[in-house]
Formats: sequence, structure tokens, C-alpha cells
Amino acid sequence: MPDYKVTVFTGNLSGTFNNVYIQLVGKKDQSERTWLPWAGNFLIGKKADFIITCAEDLGDLTLVKVDKQSTFLFPVDHWFVDKVEVTSPEGKVFKFPFYHWIKDEKVHYFREGKAVKIFEETHLLSKYAREQELKHRNEEYRWQVYKERLPHCMIADDACALPPEVQFSFTKDIEFKWTVIQMLVEMNLSHLDDCEQPWTDFDSLYRVFCCNKTDAAEFMQKNWREDAFFGYQFLNGLNPKLIRLCTSLPSNFPVTDDMVSLEGGDSLTDEMKKGNIFLCDYKLLDGVKTNIINGEVQYLTAPLVLLHKTPEDKLKPVAIQLKQTPAEDNPIFFPTDPEYDWLMAKTFVRSADFHDHELNVHLLRTHLLAEVFTVALLRSVPRVHPLYKLLVPHTRYTLQINMLARQRLISPNGALTLNSSCGGEGMITVLQRALSSVTYSSLCIPEEITERGVESVPNYYYRDDGLRLWDIIHRFVNGVIRHYYKSDNEVQADSELQMYIKDIFEHGFLSRAETGIPQSFSTVEEVVKFVTMVIFTSSAQHSAVNNGQLDFGAWMPNFPSSLQMAPPTVKGRANEHTLLQTLPDVNTTVRIIGVLKLLSTQSTEFVSLGSYPQELFTEDKSCQLMEDFAKELKALDEDIDNRNKTLPLPYTYMQPKKMENSVSL
Repeated sequence: MPDYKVTVFTGNLSGTFNNVYIQLVGKKDQSERTWLPWAGNFLIGKKADFIITCAEDLGDLTLVKVDKQSTFLFPVDHWFVDKVEVTSPEGKVFKFPFYHWIKDEKVHYFREGKAVKIFEETHLLSKYAREQELKHRNEEYRWQVYKERLPHCMIADDACALPPEVQFSFTKDIEFKWTVIQMLVEMNLSHLDDCEQPWTDFDSLYRVFCCNKTDAAEFMQKNWREDAFFGYQFLNGLNPKLIRLCTSLPSNFPVTDDMVSLEGGDSLTDEMKKGNIFLCDYKLLDGVKTNIINGEVQYLTAPLVLLHKTPEDKLKPVAIQLKQTPAEDNPIFFPTDPEYDWLMAKTFVRSADFHDHELNVHLLRTHLLAEVFTVALLRSVPRVHPLYKLLVPHTRYTLQINMLARQRLISPNGALTLNSSCGGEGMITVLQRALSSVTYSSLCIPEEITERGVESVPNYYYRDDGLRLWDIIHRFVNGVIRHYYKSDNEVQADSELQMYIKDIFEHGFLSRAETGIPQSFSTVEEVVKFVTMVIFTSSAQHSAVNNGQLDFGAWMPNFPSSLQMAPPTVKGRANEHTLLQTLPDVNTTVRIIGVLKLLSTQSTEFVSLGSYPQELFTEDKSCQLMEDFAKELKALDEDIDNRNKTLPLPYTYMQPKKMENSVSL
């Protein structure tokens, strides 16, 4: 009678005091349902061995069935299982990755670790387990319309309503809440949260800044008035996707050669021909309804900004128009204007950048899309599928962080709603306009860089690091996908894969064919490209636009969330007092800085890109590809470290070791 050695690995989240039962299922036969003696074997972090004796050889194992039952002394509790390993009498090891909560007394099916596509299923019980898993997932993960003309989201009223697999861990939850509490206590103790007055001087503002500064923020506070730093932020700041090559001026931006004086002495026309003129256009914000804060109407403009690459390879602004329609009361500002006229114009641009960044580049293009990618995966793809194994690490905590964002940031009483110029109705308008402008190519950095014509702009570290990251991710994904899909026919035959992309097209991009998002997959290459985009968006792109928020925003004048005075209509009237009166009030400032601090505070449970603490893949080829992926990322880290040693302001937001594997913050 053959003996099978069963090793159970209880995770570090929760053990169980219930009675545990297991049944081994092979291609030839299955074992009896067997009780596994407790004896402390299922406490947190425990590894326990058991022997199951069978009447016959079971053949290659395909799945295990596990359940636990309450006792008189111990009611049903919550058990998190990492994995089970079974060693056959011949010494062959079968690995069963669980990484799953068992919170009831039902039988749970877990597949052997080898990835299996739906058309490869031959075992009847395995097919049944696959069907039941997706049926259950479709009941747990359901779509809802958050707002019309926005990506759909996961139905959940609060964190407790989310399935346990996607909730924050206890550690993550406590850390997040503690950061919020600290932020509120600091504001209450300083009494600044109640101060509805404008700042009276920059010294007072600096005292608040000192409580929240980072090394990078200190550099920004010292340089925020400088034109070169203003231009630098369009390349390596929080919104590095707006700038584009300008080969001809828009008709609504009537700048002429005789209006501007460029370094090097050439004319604007000549510099445009040389590819040295760039444009940033905030037309997305035009006409958006603005907020009322502390009883005062707030202001938001939709600027056009013209920038020049100087002979010293610096990017400097040369003209700013604050509103889209040319008019006598909409002057074009130049560096030759009086100091505070020019600084005021740049401040309105920086406030516009706050809104375009937070709503379009950050919230929509990373958080909301990552949620769509997550829900589609969990609804359409079972745990045994190679796509699930590849992508689920990049969904970690995304659903809960987005639910919290909807509750605490963009709800009617949310921090962003109450403390930004376009809170409320205007916020939704911006998001809706932003989604209408999203295309597949704009989410793929190689194509997006080419479309904007910024392939050769110097000192563009976001581009340089991002393109290398895309290539590294693409090679990894290409290796994994082509290992499991040997032909285009296999892609077309995979109904689960097709349902995944169909869900994304319909619920994320609202069935708009003009976006270029695939409605189905026909080739292996299409799958490789799309999965690369999903991983890049959920890790690298989110890191690029999230991790520097406190760095760039701790000194509020560099990143104001609202402005209290109308944009200037004539020149020569601005001064320091005017600027201070225009900036957000004291309480608005400290609240927004608190939000930026919260969104920039890394969890101790941080998992960097390329780290896979859960052993979901068990095949040698896939494991080797993951090792190669990690090595390439490490080499990029080292190159970035070496480059940053030579920079006055290191660029770290696209550094693999500093970016989360998923949208979790």
C-alpha cells in the first residue's frame, strides 16, 4: 500500500484550530478523505508533515481537496494556507500553490502547480473544479458603474465586503490607518487645520514644509522659482507624459518670433525647425467647473506652455498663455516680464499640472485601469491558468486602495474633492474627458514617446528608464507567454483568455474601438504586448507618477491644489503679496500635504517589481525566466544608481527596487 508524504505550509497571516481534512486526487485514483492531526501543526508559519496511506497508486496528482470543520471548543475560524507539497512513493514531488483563505466548512479544490490552459483539461474533476472556481469568482467579483463614462469598478461598500484574498493584510491595514491618524493628530495639534486664512509670508509656509520635507523636496523648495527647474518637471516630475514636440504653433497660441528671445540667438521659427521647441497643452481642463473652498470660489486655468531646449540642453519656458482662447484679457507671459508676473503665470501652470496629474495621469491611467485589469483577471481566469500566475502578483491590494480612494479622496466629502480647485462636478468632468483621450498606444511607452516626438530630448530620465523597463518586462512576458502558447491557434482557442480581454474592452474602455484596445486576441504577440502594458502600468508607470508626490508637493507653491484669485488679465500688478493671496489657504495646504504624505508612505510589506514571494509557477522554465527577470532589473538598478551619483537631483521613480509590484498605494 503506497504512502504519500503530505507537507502543509500555513501562512504568516492566520492559523487554524479547526479539524483539517485532505483528499489527494490523481489521474488513476483518489485517496480517502483523511483527517490531519492538529497538535499545533496549523499555527501561523508552521510547516507540518503527514503520511497518507492509499490502497492503490494514484498516478500523477492533479489536485487536492481540502476542508476544515469546527469543533465544540473551536468555532469556524480563518486559515491562510500558503501551499501543500506531496511526495509520491517514487519520490516525485507535486506542488500545490494555495495562497488562499479558508474561512468556511466547504471543500476547496487546489490544482497542482503546473499551469494548464482550458483546452488542455482532460481530467473530469479538474474541469469541474475549474468551472466552480470561476463561477464562485463571478459571484464575488462583480462590476458596477461608479460614474457614467468612467471605467467600471468592483462592487464593495467597504473593505470588509471585499473577498479576503484582495484585502489588506493586518500589517498593511494597521500601518495605513496609523499614518492617517498621525496626519490628523499633527494637523490638530498645530491648529492649522482650522485656519482658513491665506499665508502671510513664505517663512510661515516654510515652517510647515520643514515638518514634511524630504531631501528631494528640499531641492525643489530651493529651486521652484527657476525656469530650468520648471522645465525639468515636465520631463522628470509627476506628469512626464504631457510634453510634446512642437513643429507648428496651435492657432490659439499666437506667439511670434519677435515676442520671444531665445538663448543662442536663433528665432522661434528656426528652433522649431531644429526640433528644439516643445509644447504642453492643458486643454483637458478648459471650462471645468471649479470648487468653493472656505467660502471662496477657486480658479483653474487651461494653460499652453512653450518650452525651448537651450544650447546647454536645459528645457526652459519661453511663453505661457493661461487660457485657451486668445484675447486682450488673456495675455501671453514671457520670462522678460516683471518677476512676479512671470512667477504668477508659472504658478497657474503648476496648479493645472496638479489637476492633470492627480486625476488623469495618476488616478485614471494607473489606479482605475489597474482595477479593471484586476477584476477582469479574477473573474475570467482560474488560478491554474498561466496568465493568472503571471499577473496576479501585480493586482496585490489594488482593489482595497481604490475603494479607499473612492471613499476618502474623491467622494463628496473626500480630501481631494474638498481641497482642490476642481473638486466635485469638475473632477468627474476631467476624468470623463481624460478617458475619452486614452488610447492603447498612449499606455505603451515606446509608442507614446514616439507619438510625442520626444525621443531625443536630453536629460529625460523618465523616458530612458521607462523604455529600458518596458524592454525588460517585454522580454520576461514574451518568454513566459511563448512557453505556454506555441501558436496563434492556441491563443484563439483559449476562451478564458478571450473573456479576460473582452471584459477589459467593455468595462475599462467602454467598448470604444477607437481606443485601439484589443477586443479579442488573435496572436501570441498581441498577448505579449498587452500583458507587458498591464505589468508596466501597474508597477513602473504608477511608481513614476505616485512615489514623488511628497517630494514635488511638500513645498506647496510648486504644486498648489487650488488658487484663490483669478488669473491675471494685465501685466505689472503682481507682487509677493498677490502671489500669497492666490495660493491655497493654510488649512487647504496642510490637508493636501497630508494626503500627499499618505500616498508617498511606503508599507513595510513593500514588494518590489520582480519579487515573487508566492511560488505560483512551479515549472523549471518559468522559474528560470523569473530569475532572469530579477537579474535584469538588478542590473538596471545599478545603472540608475551610478547615473544618479552625477545628478544634483537623483531620479529614482523608475527604479525597480523602489517601485511596488502593484498599485497598492
